[in-house]
Amino acid sequence: MSSTVLSMPATKQTLARPAGAASVASASQAGREGWVHSTETFGTADGPGIRYVLFLSGCPLRCQYCHNPDTWHRQDGTLTTVEEVLADIAGYRGFIRANGGVTLSGGEPLVQPKFCKAILHGCKAMGLHTALDTSGYLGDLADDALLADVDLVLLDIKAATGRRFRALTGVELKPTIKFAEDLAAINKAVWLRYVLVPGLTDKLDEIASLATFAASLGNVERVDVLPFHKLGEHKWRDRGLDYRLERVPPPSEVLLEQARATFRAAGLLVH
Repeated sequence: MSSTVLSMPATKQTLARPAGAASVASASQAGREGWVHSTETFGTADGPGIRYVLFLSGCPLRCQYCHNPDTWHRQDGTLTTVEEVLADIAGYRGFIRANGGVTLSGGEPLVQPKFCKAILHGCKAMGLHTALDTSGYLGDLADDALLADVDLVLLDIKAATGRRFRALTGVELKPTIKFAEDLAAINKAVWLRYVLVPGLTDKLDEIASLATFAASLGNVERVDVLPFHKLGEHKWRDRGLDYRLERVPPPSEVLLEQARATFRAAGLLVH
């Protein structure tokens, strides 16, 4: 899902089992499989520190600015076992355990909740910080056991009103709001992420409404206002898809600062 990763310098399509990691893999349930799109092994844009980012395939949203439409369908990924994923992560834990961790992203990782749960549990067994990057639309699939192994939720709220959210993503906003409230009820740490798209998500009154809501939750540690970009436009063309934002420019620095100032005015820490 991550609409924030501008480059993926260490991305790969398949996972190899590092030597000596069998004991780590045993923390998962044998035979559990899921669809993996790719990995990023030294990510810095999807949570604190240096991250191992696992991009899972499958997403129910059809965001107009999505730069990874190749993650929409699960079968576009590689069928991979939990054991293989954890074994690969184990090969990098020396780099990420002290100041970083593992982030599950997509696509929408909660399309595969059992797969996510097993991977997160295995990561915690390795003493790793964990983050879940999600739209929250499938938040009801994140049960207590899954969330117990999540240290941080990167919650992507695509728009501040139901009408605009529906037009932008093709789905309803209500499940995302409910998930945000559920996370607040258990005081789960959240970083809110908001992609600023000129002409779509740049209405300051709507941003102010979202900022007020986020501040009321009490568990939003920071807000990232992210500039719209078109680095994935070629993927739409490659798949014969109509990219409706072809003529939309990135937001100006003035507009970005106005949006960030709106969140700050609600008392939120903004990056």
